Amino acid sequence: MKKSLYLLAMGCSLVLAALPLNASAQQHRLSPHETISTVVGGDRVMIVYGRPYTKKPNTEIVRKIWGGLIPYGKVWRMGADEATLLVAQKAIKLGDTTLPAGAYTLFLLPLEDGTAKLIISKQIGQWGEEYSEADDAARVDLTKTTLDTPVDQFTMAITKGAGSGTLKLSWENTAYSVAFTTAP
Repeated sequence: MKKSLYLLAMGCSLVLAALPLNASAQQHRLSPHETISTVVGGDRVMIVYGRPYTKKPNTEIVRKIWGGLIPYGKVWRMGADEATLLVAQKAIKLGDTTLPAGAYTLFLLPLEDGTAKLIISKQIGQWGEEYSEADDAARVDLTKTTLDTPVDQFTMAITKGAGSGTLKLSWENTAYSVAFTTAP
């Protein structure tokens, strides 16, 4: 129990360290931010991310998302402003990769053929599009689903099962997802 509390405290500390240190940085945010968190198989998994809208900020202009605002073949920070942060209290396994407990940055690489890769980076605290392939911990294939109802605001979710979960991101008419398990 003490170890779990320590790891949770460590994760929260890493989240706080990754956030802007001054109010002026937060004033430059164009999108609301959200923290989602759930416990899967005894492992708390938390994501902190920006939630941009389909409409361009301060206008009524509706943007094309996939292949437009988010170009195919280019790494995207999965959200707005600061890069998306993933914190796992215990080790998790995504695809064939086991990630030790800790904090990571999530990026997405969408391709024109409809496939996409989730990029898990060991570097945290980036602003905007700061990305270096040298910091990759893993790249994991995502499953694409076409949505019946368009999603106006970028949304991430973590669903849980018995010792497993699914990370899902949805925007415009597309959802991408990947299953994960808690590592022994």
